[in-house]
Amino acid sequence: MTYRVLIADDEPGILVSLEFLMKREGYEVIIARDGNEALAAIRTERPVLALLDVMMPGKSGFEVLQAVRADDALAETKIVMLTAKGREADAAKGTALGADAYVTKPFSTRELAERVRGLLGIG
Repeated sequence: MTYRVLIADDEPGILVSLEFLMKREGYEVIIARDGNEALAAIRTERPVLALLDVMMPGKSGFEVLQAVRADDALAETKIVMLTAKGREADAAKGTALGADAYVTKPFSTRELAERVRGLLGIG
C-alpha cells in the first residue's frame, strides 16, 4: 500500500528536502505552497498524513488544522505541525487543536521519517 502525504510549506528549500525525504520513504507526495492550497489538497487528494508549516501565507497551519479537525470526512488525517517556533505555548496550541505531532525546525530528517512511520503504524 502506498501512502499519500501532503507537504505544505512556503519555503522552497524545505519543500524540496521534505519531498525528497518522503519519496525516498516510499510515499506518494502532494505539495502545497500556502495554507489555502494545503486545505484544498487535503479535501481533494485525501492524504493519510499532512506535514503543515505553522506560518504560511493564506491560512496558517493552525487554521488548516482547525478546518481539517472540524470536517468529519477529514478527521482521520494525521497532522504533523512543522515550525521554527519552539515555544511551549505553540506546541500546546497545536496539541489542543488536534495535531498528532509537533516538530520544531531545524529537525532531523531521520527522526521526522521515524515519526511519520510511527503515526502511520508502519515500520
